[in-house]
Amino acid sequence: MSNISRRWFFEQCGVGLGAMAMNALAAANPQPHFPAKAKRVIFLFMAGAPSHLEMFDHKPQLAKFDGQLPPAELLKGYRAAFINPNSKLLGPKFPFARYGNSGAELSPLLPHLSKVVDDITIVKSMSTDAFNHAPGQLMMNTGAMIFGRPSIGSWVTYGLGSESKDLPAFVVFSTGKKGPSGGNSCWGSGFLPTTHQGVQFRSTGDPVLYLSNPAGVDNQLQQDSLEAIKRLNQMKLDTTGDPEIATRIASYEMAYRMQMSAPGVMDLSQEPKHILDLYGADPAKPSFANTVLLARRLSERGVRFVQIFHEAWDQHGNLVKDITQNCKDTDQACAALVQDLKQRGMLDDTIVIWGGEFGRTPMVQGGSDGRDHHPNAFTMWMAGGGFKPGITYGETDELGFNVAKDKVHVHDLHATILNQLGFDHTKLTYKFQGRNFRLTDVHGEVKRGLLT
Repeated sequence: MSNISRRWFFEQCGVGLGAMAMNALAAANPQPHFPAKAKRVIFLFMAGAPSHLEMFDHKPQLAKFDGQLPPAELLKGYRAAFINPNSKLLGPKFPFARYGNSGAELSPLLPHLSKVVDDITIVKSMSTDAFNHAPGQLMMNTGAMIFGRPSIGSWVTYGLGSESKDLPAFVVFSTGKKGPSGGNSCWGSGFLPTTHQGVQFRSTGDPVLYLSNPAGVDNQLQQDSLEAIKRLNQMKLDTTGDPEIATRIASYEMAYRMQMSAPGVMDLSQEPKHILDLYGADPAKPSFANTVLLARRLSERGVRFVQIFHEAWDQHGNLVKDITQNCKDTDQACAALVQDLKQRGMLDDTIVIWGGEFGRTPMVQGGSDGRDHHPNAFTMWMAGGGFKPGITYGETDELGFNVAKDKVHVHDLHATILNQLGFDHTKLTYKFQGRNFRLTDVHGEVKRGLLT
């Protein structure tokens, strides 16, 4: 094709190319494969890896053998992140008791969760492939230990689209002392269209940086500027048909609408006192509790996937002191979310997920009070969205080292979540670099025993 004919093609047929790009963007969402039990997700991600042995998984035998070396056959082929695998066993630091009609065992670190234990599904048999934070967090959030894969929130919004015209479909908060080790890739869209990546909100001030107009820019000037930018972007889109330009146009339009909608959503002073007290939230003081309440408010307004990263759980030492503080900071709000969604009639079609990237070793690290990273076995809990309430699923061995019954790999968890949202995880795919990719790669099994 000559330069003249190529130029003519793009200039004369550009409207068609732009229209195709916009249509492709609008039609990017597959249809669910079967009727869904849930239509939204709130993921309370406890980055750093909570110790299942201090919170959920009662091991009297571990207490009995405290200070002794673990059996040699148990450690055959085992890799630890930082400690010598032959380190002595460390007994659990807290007693356990049974709660609710289900009789679930919890430690005293979780007094609020114990009150809603009959509404949650406790999974004691989680396992993963990674034993360091960044790859572990990527694994839990994207199904792979490498950068560049779409996050579960991106897959969900790719599959289901958005229910809100004025808010992003996928919103992310970070509430700990630092962000997750896996960085922004934990909520990135990878090779999916960038419209599906998570949008990070702040819990105070403007929810997104530069959302408010700077001094000297009134509404008319802003509208005129946005219209000029849109025309320039549209010209480029019409020339190239690049769907990422269509995403950029949509992002500008979304940002403008968010200027009107987001401040109201983020204003916790609109909540009645009894709800603030339920969560332990205070609009005047940033906190994890405030952010969990914001997650409920965003979910009410059509946000499809809300994820809170609370990076605080990496207890290599000072286990008792630090995990006690972590639970004090988070337990009330997590339990309140379950209770609040239930009383609003939202729990049935909302999946709540709580957990980190892996567990902690039964062996000691840091002298007498710490645990290393442990991928072989750990605990998570879910609520709502068709997950079976009031059950404890799976078991670990007598030391909490390996899964002994009903293993749930990260891929299985992802497959089960997608199932509840109406998708066969083997069919929710996106073609990239010549082959179809999916969240669960070539693995994953829906765990029917977790479901109603």
